[in-house]
Order: sequence, then structure tokens, then C-alpha cells
Amino acid sequence: MPSILNDRTEKKRQFPWERIITAVAVIMTLFQIYTTIFGIFESTLQRSLHLLFAIVLSFMICRVSKAKDPRVPWYDLIFIILALASFGYVVVNSGDIASRLAYVTPLTGVEMVVGVVGILVLWEASRRMLGRAFAIIMAAFLLYALFGQHLPGMLRHRGYDLGWVIDHVFYTTEGILGIPLGVSATYIFIFILFGTFLEKTGAGDFFNQVSLALMGRFRGGPAKTAVVASGFMGMLSGSAVANVVTTGAFTIPLMKKLGYKPHFAGAVEACASSGGQFTPPVMGAAAFIIAEFTGIPYIKVAAAAAIPALMYFFSIGLQVHFRAIKEGIEGLPRDQLPSFTKEFAKGFHYVLPLVALVYFLIAGYTPLKAGLYATVTLIIVTFARNPRFIKPVDFLNIFEASARTILEVAIACAAAGVIIGIISLTGLGLRLSTLIMSLAGGNSFLALLFTMVTALILGMGLPTVAAYIIQAALLVPALVQLGIPLLAAHLFAFYYAIISAVTPPVALAAYAGAGVAGADVNKTALTAFKLALAAFIVPFMFAYGPALILIGEPIEIVIAACTAFVGIFALAASIEGWLVKRANLLERILLFAAALCLIKPGISTDTAGIALIVLAFILQKFRKSEVKNEVKSNLPGGVF
Repeated sequence: MPSILNDRTEKKRQFPWERIITAVAVIMTLFQIYTTIFGIFESTLQRSLHLLFAIVLSFMICRVSKAKDPRVPWYDLIFIILALASFGYVVVNSGDIASRLAYVTPLTGVEMVVGVVGILVLWEASRRMLGRAFAIIMAAFLLYALFGQHLPGMLRHRGYDLGWVIDHVFYTTEGILGIPLGVSATYIFIFILFGTFLEKTGAGDFFNQVSLALMGRFRGGPAKTAVVASGFMGMLSGSAVANVVTTGAFTIPLMKKLGYKPHFAGAVEACASSGGQFTPPVMGAAAFIIAEFTGIPYIKVAAAAAIPALMYFFSIGLQVHFRAIKEGIEGLPRDQLPSFTKEFAKGFHYVLPLVALVYFLIAGYTPLKAGLYATVTLIIVTFARNPRFIKPVDFLNIFEASARTILEVAIACAAAGVIIGIISLTGLGLRLSTLIMSLAGGNSFLALLFTMVTALILGMGLPTVAAYIIQAALLVPALVQLGIPLLAAHLFAFYYAIISAVTPPVALAAYAGAGVAGADVNKTALTAFKLALAAFIVPFMFAYGPALILIGEPIEIVIAACTAFVGIFALAASIEGWLVKRANLLERILLFAAALCLIKPGISTDTAGIALIVLAFILQKFRKSEVKNEVKSNLPGGVF
């Protein structure tokens, strides 16, 4: 009896903390919905209030201790108070801060203290939410701003005192309150709300079941289901790791049951979940930041990403299919598959909000309004199908889940703003661009290669949004100097920010897939890297031939797309070692060379690439199989 009474007392003591966290999260969501409907506030106020909510919630939810105690510890209460004092100061004085002349009007002692405290609080929040690697990078840039004048060579800058750095980073829209945080405080949140409504109303299950009904009977069907379903859900969630552990809980066991090895199943899920972030129309969160950085309308950014995204998933799908042929893996029996007709009839209304979203974007509505109207459409059609499906309490749960989901993005945008502010203050981006150009000696391919390697290193262990923002500031200027169109340069950086999640040695999405699959971590990461090779080549394709991102005449776009897909086919065949039969080393080299030839648009390179594929095909036709009774596809080349 005493133990029961103690448990009840403990629950009563813990309960207020849970309610306080829920209340703060719901209020944050209501604030975002209010500004979406009635108009956003002045930028300094909108961004600082959004960030204040995010930091307070992050200290309430993300603890240093892993104990499952809902109570907020005393030291986190101190951080919350410091956050309220520093960013609350900006909220209250947002009008004066927005109108003051930066660098001309000296900061007062109070403003200096507020700025230092605010940056330190943000640093600790980013360490918890984004990991130690990002916190180290952020600290390194702050130290560079303060002491970089003592460094040798190209890294040296003119020198800035603490007041100048605080003014630039904390009080202007060149730093923490910059474009990335502005996008998080407006566009990204409403799309996260839309995605949360889709998830909570059962859209994820609907798309999983429909994908399984469509693809399950083909060779390696569940793996193809993972490619389709995970690509879709990854597009909405904007987090590869989160999508792996949710969608992967359904797809990975199916793949293993069918005969795929655990490490391959985990790798397929990791690659598909990562690729969802560059799949239109939503493209995770960073697409909105691309639109703001480039000044190109969001709908054009989404349209430009369509062909490269299809190429990426086409490559993964082919590799999954070739692997199924090599290992004799069949599809699921029809009696184990859901009925497409029944599943679609049960959930066709989930398609309507997506159609509405695309319609509103094409009709010229802002992404903010389009996301809002798509969410309203989803609520209406859900109520129309089943008025009791969403209860009032479900709205509170959805609002809380949306606020929790935005935390990583908001903290990443604000913390990356510190880095962007220091890059713009010190001119580091231009110095790095000059360094890359000098190392490449004017060779565009070497410059792109150096940029790719740098982007992958910068992106390892970081969330996509943070990785892209840093690369946009550091690397995009170098690409633009090469003559690459602005949108192509940003998408180039964006792709490698995403694909760093499956690039060893720090492949977070692959590690998550290995955990769900119960597979070896390193083996899964290497397999994911191999599956995602198309994503390493596709950016070079649209860097050399921007027709792939819809820049150019229609005939150029069609030709570029056709040859690119042929190149992706050759790449997948080379990686998996299968064309019409198991390929030997020479044939795989020919296929890989063909893929490389088809990277750069042009009659000579395209002709050479196609000729190499034909040669590999002829060699296979006239070569006896090395394995007796070799499994063969019932379609030419093993195509779907």
C-alpha cells in the first residue's frame, strides 16, 4: 500500500511538468497559426519569438540526463530563465532593435550582456538538439571571429572586438535572426503542421499499404515499397533519421522476411528516407530556405528538383531489382498483399490535400498560404469521411507534436545563422571560394569535386538544414564563380547536405537503419553509400547541364533527361553487377564508364556512353553464364 501511495504522489508531482510542456508547445503552434492566417509580424519580432519558444521547449524536452523523469532539473530552469531574459529582451524591444543603426549606435552594457547570454544559451541548445559536432563547429567560428586576425595567410581577417561580433550576430538579420530562422518561423512550421496532420490521421499507413499493393508482387516488392513509401514520408518529415525509425519499422521487417540481408534492408530504407528530402513538392524543410537565398519562387525550386529526384529513386529501385534477381528473391504472394482497390478506397482522401497543395502553389499562392489551405483541406476531407476520427484532444496532440518536430529545425536555423553571420562579417566564404578555385587551377571538374568533398565533410553528423545553410554560405560562391547557374549551385550543395546522412564514417540515417534492421552498423553504412552513388553523380549532371533542373529549351530538357536516365541505368547495373546476366569486371567497368560519359551533356559524350552500354550488352549476350542455372529476369535488362 505505501508503494502505491508513493507512486500516486510521484505522478501528481510530475503531472504539472507534462502539462506545462504541452501548454508551451500548443501556444507556440497557435502563435504560428495566428500569424499564418492574419499575417506575420515584423521580422525581428516574428523570428525572435519563434526562437524563444523553440529554445525554452528544447531545454524542457532535451535533457542532459537520460533519466525518464519529466520534471525539469534546476540547471535547465536556469537556462530557461536565461533564454527568457535574453531572447525575451529582443522580443520586447524588437521595434527599437529593428530600427537601430547597427555598428553605428554602440551597444549598451545591458545589450552586451544580453547578446553574450543569448549566444551561450543558443550554443547549449544546439549542442543538445544537433549534437556535439555542430556545437564544436559553432564554437570554432565564434573563436575565429574574435581571434582570426592572428591566423596566417588567407584565413586572416581584419579583427573584430566582442561588441562588433555581438552586434552583427545577435542584433542584426545577418546572424541569428537571419533568413534561415525567418523561413523556419513561417513556411517550414506550417508544412510541419501539415505533415503531422497527415501522419496522425493515418496517411503514412495509407501510402505504405498502397505502395505494397502496387509493388509487392514484383521481384523484391517490399524493398520497392520502402523506396516509394519512405521517399514520400521523408519528403514531409524533412528528417531522414526520424523517417527511418518510423517507416522503417514497417518496411525493413518485410524486406528481411522476403530474403534481403538485414544490412541491405537497413541501407535501402536509409537511402529512400534521405532522398525524400529532395523530392517535390515539399522537399523537407530546406527547399524554402533555397527559395529565400536565391530569390527564386518556391514552386520553381520544387519543379527544378523533380527530374533529379526521379533519377535518384530510379537508381535505388534498379539496384533493389538487380539484387533481387541475383539472389533469386521473388515478390510476395498475392494472398499476402493488400488490395489496391480496397486500400485506395479507404484512404483516397489523403491524396486530395496533396493535390490541393500543388494547385495552390501553381496558382501563385505563397507557400505559407498554400500549406495552410492544404492543411485545412486535409481536416475537411478527414471529417467528411469520418466525423469522429479527429477528436478535440487530437488537435492538442497534433499541435504539441508539430512544436516538438520544429525544434531541431528552428535551433539549427538559428545556430547556423551564427556561422553565416561570421562568414559574412569576416569574408571567409570568398576566401574559401578563392582557395577552391586556385587548387582546381581553373578546372571545373576538380573545383566541383573539391566542393563535393568539402560539402560531405561539413555535412557529416549534421541535420540537413544546418548542413545546407553552412554550405550555401561557404561553397555556393565558388560554384557561381565557375559559371554554374545560381539555382544549380544551391541544389548542388543541397544534395550533398542530404547525402552526407548515408556517407561513412558518420552516416546517421544508415546507423538508424542498422538499428532497426539489427544489422552491422559499418556494413549497413557502406551498403547505403553504394546504393546512394547516383546522388553523388546527379549534381554533376545538372551542374554541367542545367537542363536537368529545367533551365533551357524544352527539347534540351527532354534530351538531357533521357540520356541522364540511361546513364543512371548504366550506373545501377555497374554497381550491382547485373545487366541481362551477372556482369564480370570488364562489363562493370564499361557500364561505369558509360555512366560517367553521360554525366556531361553533349553529342560526343552521350554517343560514347551509349556505345559503351551497347558493348557491355553485346559482351553479355555472347558470353556464357559463369553460374549454372543463373536466375534471369522476365524483362529485358531486369527493368521493372
